Amino acid sequence: MGNALFIVWRETIEAMLVIGILHGWLSARPEARAGFPWLWGGIATGLGLAVFLAVTIMDIQSSVSSNTLEWFQAIMPLVACALIFQMVWWMRRHGAGLKNELEAGMASAADRANWVGIAVLAAVAVGREGAEAVVFLYGAVKGEPNTDIALGSALGFILALAAYWLLSRGSRFVSWRAFFRVTEVLLLLLGGALLVDGAEKLVGMEALPPLADPLWNTVFLLDDSTRVGGLVAAFTGYRAAPSGMSFALLATYWTLALGVILKLKPKRRAA
Repeated sequence: MGNALFIVWRETIEAMLVIGILHGWLSARPEARAGFPWLWGGIATGLGLAVFLAVTIMDIQSSVSSNTLEWFQAIMPLVACALIFQMVWWMRRHGAGLKNELEAGMASAADRANWVGIAVLAAVAVGREGAEAVVFLYGAVKGEPNTDIALGSALGFILALAAYWLLSRGSRFVSWRAFFRVTEVLLLLLGGALLVDGAEKLVGMEALPPLADPLWNTVFLLDDSTRVGGLVAAFTGYRAAPSGMSFALLATYWTLALGVILKLKPKRRAA
């Protein structure tokens, strides 16, 4: 439930940020008010794309052979991990100029009375967040009871509304910069957990060599089969008795994350 809560919370806030920027731009320009129906249509289309992706994934899961499903369930966590890595990298590069980029796109569309362009901009922005949430959820919470996933998602959405309200107030205690920095680290932790999950499945299928199994055993410190250990494992990739392959991949992942992403300075737009 915790992973579902965090994923929906984070992705909902990002989607609301984009919607808030686009809505605010239109609201400040009476000549662009005709774009509101197109904005809401684009938002609805983006949500529809996310729902379509979710249905497609569930259809694939229910219609393929057991062997194909095993491969699908091994690869999806790796895809989600790659998307998380790419998303954090993208936000590091473009987060500071996101508002300007979105408003520039809106201005260009409004100048040409290209309301379809505004709808497409909104659909792509919202659809991207929704699609990421679907892939992350499938990779991180498959196998959990549906009630836990639904409850976690609902709580995540409610908390996102509250968090967005606080962030939009511009409080000196909570800032967008601090929000993105903290959640970047949390997302990278989740990405590492997804990487280990996918790697373990591929090792179990003998698609990857274990290298050493186990590499060590720290059950006496923290057993990942317990409630607390399982929570840490689900959110960080911790294993009390990891295979050498899982450890090697996770070490490489964090080397890239720390060496490339977390040291990457945000790209700022020229004034």
